[in-house]
Amino acid sequence: MEMKAVVSCAGLLLLFAWLSPSQALYFHIGETEKKCFIEEIPDETMVIGRYRTQLWDKQAGSFLPSTPGLGMHVEIKDPDTNIILSRQYGSDGRFTFTSHTPGEHQICLHSNSTKLALFAGGKLRVHLEIQVGEHTNNYPEIAAKDKLSELQLRVRQLLDQVEQIQKEQNYQRYREERFRMTSESTNQRVLWWSIAQTIILIITGIWQMRHLKSFFEAKKLV
Repeated sequence: MEMKAVVSCAGLLLLFAWLSPSQALYFHIGETEKKCFIEEIPDETMVIGRYRTQLWDKQAGSFLPSTPGLGMHVEIKDPDTNIILSRQYGSDGRFTFTSHTPGEHQICLHSNSTKLALFAGGKLRVHLEIQVGEHTNNYPEIAAKDKLSELQLRVRQLLDQVEQIQKEQNYQRYREERFRMTSESTNQRVLWWSIAQTIILIITGIWQMRHLKSFFEAKKLV
């Protein structure tokens, strides 16, 4: 997946787009700050996010594990801006959702700092990991549960990978179709604008010719 830039709530944070199905990073947020990410996800794809927080300690001069009272609010919107997840978690947490519409999903996180005086005016470091598609599966657990041999487990992994590739190919076709429709619409607007400009120029020329003719007739030059 192609990596996009990270920004704070003043803009949108674009990230994790097609460079890899699993990404890990950390970022800093202030007391009332909000961080948002955009993840391009095919339809019917599971996404798992894991995070842990560290609070800046002035005395130690470093980030230390957060207190239990500090939590994160996670909000996820689909490409149609419908909220598909909005929930309060603890200082360390895990969230899961499944996409039902292909496109850019917005993932936003912010702290419940107003409820914790210790964080007032401080700085929080958030370690975040996003897993998409077949990489959300815990294959050792699946093998133990279904009693699969090593070969059977490998076949299961390959089937899941093929399914995910098909979903991503379908999403790319969906993007290409939307791009084509946008290009056709833009070309059509440009064509009509050119026609309108031509008509305006012709009408202006005719009006100028008639105006000049009337002027010369009034001055008895014609």
